[in-house]
Amino acid sequence: MAYVRVSTDEQDTDKQRHEILEYANRQKWVVDHIISSTMSSRASRKKRRIEELMSMLAPGDTLIISELSRLGRSVPEVINLVNTLSKNNIRLIAIKENIDIRGEHDNSTTSKVMVTMFSLLAELERDLISQRTKAALRAVKEKGIKLGRPVGRLGRSKLDGKEKEIEIFLAKRVPIAAIARIVGCSRQGLVNYLQKKKLYSPKRERCLLRQDVRERRL
Repeated sequence: MAYVRVSTDEQDTDKQRHEILEYANRQKWVVDHIISSTMSSRASRKKRRIEELMSMLAPGDTLIISELSRLGRSVPEVINLVNTLSKNNIRLIAIKENIDIRGEHDNSTTSKVMVTMFSLLAELERDLISQRTKAALRAVKEKGIKLGRPVGRLGRSKLDGKEKEIEIFLAKRVPIAAIARIVGCSRQGLVNYLQKKKLYSPKRERCLLRQDVRERRL
């Protein structure tokens, strides 16, 4: 079985399908079913058809994907899914990363090491984000900036007056989605506000755009 996903209607799944079918052909395998989704990684598992995919897989099956980022919106989500597949003895092949995990019952040392590393990376990412967020919150409080959701006014953004607070979070490399939750707005609303107010340098803007692309792909 295979799974392909793109984020918008402007993209198509043909490239992913081609990569998967070419890989299967080299292995002399037949892909009996391909689940396709045109949905942002920010959508729910159900909308991305992940739940449908998991319900169709059984122990001993093989799942082929073009790359790991197709499975989820973040490293922890992808890794949790990989661990679930492994525990259910479902083989996972990610072509781009050259990953082949054969399931929990496989005695392959490589598979066991990879699953362990995935878990450690997920835990590390959670810890690093938590540390950056806490450090930013401390810096905000030390400057006497009051935290909380601002009240919106006609003709003004709810983020007006939060510029210094947001600057501190950005400087601490807190993820955009986490900053948006703290200041009480949507992620896209924060991105639009930053662009409108020009709160960052061209270099920071490029970094933000790269981060935005990574988060959309994950």
